[in-house]
Amino acid sequence: MTSHGTTLDPAPIDRREAAAIEVVHLSKVYKTTRAVDDISFSIARGSITGLLGGNGAGKTTTIAMIMGLVLPTSGRIAVLGHPMPGESAHVLGRMNFESPYVDMPARLTVRQNLTIFGRLYSVMHLKARIEKLASELDLVDFIDRPSGKLSAGQKTRVALAKALINQPELLLLDEPTASLDPDTADWIRRHLETYRKENAATILLASHNMLEVERLCDRVIIMKRGRIEDDDSPQQIMARYNRATMEEVFLDVARGRVQEATS
Repeated sequence: MTSHGTTLDPAPIDRREAAAIEVVHLSKVYKTTRAVDDISFSIARGSITGLLGGNGAGKTTTIAMIMGLVLPTSGRIAVLGHPMPGESAHVLGRMNFESPYVDMPARLTVRQNLTIFGRLYSVMHLKARIEKLASELDLVDFIDRPSGKLSAGQKTRVALAKALINQPELLLLDEPTASLDPDTADWIRRHLETYRKENAATILLASHNMLEVERLCDRVIIMKRGRIEDDDSPQQIMARYNRATMEEVFLDVARGRVQEATS
């Protein structure tokens, strides 16, 4: 309050210093199902965070709300310092999403699909950007082939190219290496690590591959039935549960052996 009794405006937010993602008391209810139940977390810029949980844990719904695709029942979300979905126009061009479960138009070639997505993001020098991604992600041999005629591994590399077309500051990934052979999956992980380092990007990774999580993630958030079960570095979580791998921890949480594991 001022001496005249008027309320001062709050100090302006330095959005450059804000967390990449901030979630506060977030919930989503579908009729009688509480898909996400009062979760809160903050993700630092430049980090890779794993979002884990079995089917129905609330991971996909949480990501959809962060992207502004699903409206929360309650709680709030800020992305790169902007409240979502109210200020989504300020951040959608600075973030992107990749999932092998989302197909691109099958009749369009890889080049045509990337061109359309690049235009949606108003990418400057789009032709050069596509050529660079084609070289880095080994798409050259099939870039003019219809997307529907690609192998699973080729589709995954194209999906990653789509997700990187706008050089996002924030990358949301849903099972990025699902159904891939070990060599292709390792190749994808190495590229993600390189992209994060070279661009100081933030990555939120939903995955069921626990070796992938141990390798990539600085931090792990474990969800179960819409709530956060644990939140720490992989090493700290494995030590707390007295387990040698994140897969063993995942099984403990999924099968309700949390008290036994942590006692």
